[in-house]
Amino acid sequence: MEEEDYSVVFFQGATASPKRFCVSKRWFRIGGYSALAVLLSIVSSLIFFSQKYYHLAGDEVELTELRRESKIRKIEAEKIAVQVKNFESDMARLGRFEEKLRVITALENSPQSSVKELGVGGSYGLSSSSLETSLEYEAKELANKLSNNLGHLTIQAKIKTVSFQELDQFFKNQKSFLQSTPSIWPTRGWVTSGFGYRKSPFTGLREKHEGWDIGSRAGSAIRATADGMVSVAGRERGYGKLVEIDHGYGVLTRYGHNSKNLVKIGSRVKRGQIIALVGSTGRSTGPHLHYEVLVNGVPTNPKNYILED
Repeated sequence: MEEEDYSVVFFQGATASPKRFCVSKRWFRIGGYSALAVLLSIVSSLIFFSQKYYHLAGDEVELTELRRESKIRKIEAEKIAVQVKNFESDMARLGRFEEKLRVITALENSPQSSVKELGVGGSYGLSSSSLETSLEYEAKELANKLSNNLGHLTIQAKIKTVSFQELDQFFKNQKSFLQSTPSIWPTRGWVTSGFGYRKSPFTGLREKHEGWDIGSRAGSAIRATADGMVSVAGRERGYGKLVEIDHGYGVLTRYGHNSKNLVKIGSRVKRGQIIALVGSTGRSTGPHLHYEVLVNGVPTNPKNYILED
């Protein structure tokens, strides 16, 4: 039995003759199936690319969110790093203060003093330049670095805690000693000549200066740097008008070149009490205070006996 044909008629216009084409059923089916396959392929492609687009769009949103969170972490890490740097500075300042306390309390050779040298030391690498570099690292690496720095500071803080506990116990047991230990500036001014060898302003020769010269305005108050009893109040060769205080425990302080002494021999004075006024009496080139600290008769650098900055 022969296959039937399908006739396809095209009308080109209202007056033109129609054109007729015959298509066998076999080729009509092949054409139909091909068209259906192409249509399905197009639809599948549209679905695939649509899903791909929405997936990429979602990834873009997620990436933007991750970038935002990363930026926030970096900002937080920067703040923490600055706090660690400030903590490090505070620890260094505490260390200097501790050293002064140990000199005053004669505990500089204590076992706790040597412990502070173990396991830590130097900078923790949080300078401004290294901080900028560290912010380029991944958040995890930066967190590890900050953790290590905090670990060092934690160890340092524990050591300082033990050290200050020892000092605190010493203070409780030595209250009288501390009240009698010089620890403040005798007058406000600036050090014009320090402790040690210098060129004499009078002879030009090298001589040992056994105290501090503190420049100040004439008439400025001079204060006792610790509790004690006045052992000298009068004129002394080279010193001019001098006040000397015996603090006990082998400690003496001297205050020279005064314009006026305000205490008498045998008077008991308290730390911070005004004992004289700044002047330029005796061997002096201008208004200033010559301040000495003697321990068991030996002149000592006054710097070790001033806790104030």
